[in-house]
Amino acid sequence: MISRLDFGRFWGGCRRAARSFRSGGQRAGIAIPIGGTCSLFVLTLCWPACPTSRPETAPSSSPVRCGANGVTSFGLLQAATDHRLTASLIFFAFDLLYLNGENLMSAPLADRKQRLQQLLEEHVRPIRYCDHQMGLGPLFYQSVCKLGLEGVVSKRLDAPYVPGNRGLWLKTKCLNHEEFIVVGWTDPEGSRPRLGALLLAYYDPDRRLLYAGRAGTGMSEEELDRLWRRLQPLVTRTMPLDVPPPRESRFGSPLELSRVHWVRPELVVEVNYLTWTLDNLLRQAVYVGLREDKPAHDVQRPVPHPKSGA
Repeated sequence: MISRLDFGRFWGGCRRAARSFRSGGQRAGIAIPIGGTCSLFVLTLCWPACPTSRPETAPSSSPVRCGANGVTSFGLLQAATDHRLTASLIFFAFDLLYLNGENLMSAPLADRKQRLQQLLEEHVRPIRYCDHQMGLGPLFYQSVCKLGLEGVVSKRLDAPYVPGNRGLWLKTKCLNHEEFIVVGWTDPEGSRPRLGALLLAYYDPDRRLLYAGRAGTGMSEEELDRLWRRLQPLVTRTMPLDVPPPRESRFGSPLELSRVHWVRPELVVEVNYLTWTLDNLLRQAVYVGLREDKPAHDVQRPVPHPKSGA
């Protein structure tokens, strides 16, 4: 994720890149027979109310769900899958890797998307083509953010599909919206059940596990119970952090270590947040959902405000 827009530096300009909105979902690769063909797609799953989206077929995919306003929501997707409401989910396809045994991964993205669009245009099903915008990167980004979408994904039109090669695409989020590792939780207060707040962390480039702050809002009682049950098998007496967390912060109540329950760093959650403080702590972090598809060792980012000599 990048925190600011810099389309000019990315691949030397806008004309060589295709940009599409980023939906709040999970990627998946699926093989589907369509019109007598067998295709491998990349998709994103969504609730049927999503507007302004066209069908698309691709070799991997992400399931997403939309709210009442048609904007995709990772939290709603998670609730739908938890309660087996998958019949109403929609896949947004953004790439095509195989078609009737033909391997398309070495073909340019522009060719793969053209064949994907042609394949899906003739068939009505819960797979929608994810169209793209060429040029006008900053304006497109502003429009996407104004609509309340997660951000923009920019890809090279002349690039092949290379699994795991993130140098061929750039993800620009509208919100401060990231994944963090759960390293513990605090006791609840008042009538709140199960847990108070999740303690979050991330790996820095030196693979140190660093404290990022707490997320105590955004969880229903049902989600509090779900999280508590997931955390129980991970409880440990040893603090997993490489650096102890600060006990006080300008933007939160003091952290009482006696009320902290540490866990092994295995669960990953998604949170929204306002900004990073100068003390390298999240400000106004809000829990979004568990990321079952993301391993904890992949949650790495630079320290927001490095200290000299640290």
